[in-house]
Amino acid sequence: MSDSPPTSAPSPAESSEAPTEVVRGGLPGLLAVSASLVRLHIVAIACLATSVFGWALTGDWGPGPWWWLPVAACAADWFVINLMNRVADLEEDAANGILGADVAARHPRAFSGLCWAVLLGSLLATHLLMPALTPWRLACHAIGFPYNFRLLPGKRRFKELYGCKNLASGVIFLITSFGYPIAAAGGVLAADVSWVTVAAVAGFFLLFELSYEVIYDLRDAPGDALAEVKTFPVVHGQATSLRIVNALIAGSLLILIGAYAAGKVPWRLFVMLLAPVLQFFLYRRAVARGITSADCVALTWLGAIQLALYHVWVFAGLPLERPF
Repeated sequence: MSDSPPTSAPSPAESSEAPTEVVRGGLPGLLAVSASLVRLHIVAIACLATSVFGWALTGDWGPGPWWWLPVAACAADWFVINLMNRVADLEEDAANGILGADVAARHPRAFSGLCWAVLLGSLLATHLLMPALTPWRLACHAIGFPYNFRLLPGKRRFKELYGCKNLASGVIFLITSFGYPIAAAGGVLAADVSWVTVAAVAGFFLLFELSYEVIYDLRDAPGDALAEVKTFPVVHGQATSLRIVNALIAGSLLILIGAYAAGKVPWRLFVMLLAPVLQFFLYRRAVARGITSADCVALTWLGAIQLALYHVWVFAGLPLERPF
């Protein structure tokens, strides 16, 4: 039984009013809806993670095709997955009052066509320029399509299988953030990085990313319940879901601290433990007052800003190893 059942969802007609009004707000409204449709915050944090982990794990710190091609592929793939998700999730997005849900409902074929054009065009381009990325990109969409569409046995989606929704999304992040840049580098790692390092950092990142997923699910509980998407908040309620978020954050910290203490993770990767610590305090504050879509987007942009600051640190030539 759930300890805090989700509240009733508004009707699609009610929840679509706000997005329509924003579109009528001129260019700022159009940009806001466009960013929401493609989940620009997700695309941004995914691309920045691909860049940072590629640099930190392979030791290639300068711009070149081994850097920008994986980032470009990441941007294209998350654009496609996110926009396809908008087309697939019309009912729950409308119920949750997601900005742009009414626009996606009016133009599903146009958005689907755009997704296919971006996917096929970018796959051809990256295959010609860097064939090593192709298997990883195909693996990404081998998860992305059944995540969004009813391609699994019984005409189900990963989203509808208990525990699979968040894990599928987390694995896609691992593929784009770790698989793409390491493949682009030919599997060559930095001198102080081993495959144990990669596994430890990937474990840290996966648990941390899953904590984001459950936080988003807290926001989306009404629409997910309507669409029979079995997320932790829908099945177990808010209190248990909060304990799951806390456990995921704690687990991510323990992996990184343990690996660093064992000498398997260098300082430049260990400092990433600040991100889950900061998220813990900010998400608890948001939940206390009632978590909103704006809170979730803000948490994601905060993560993107931290990754961007990592780039600034590198470009400024500041030390990458422990200063004491």
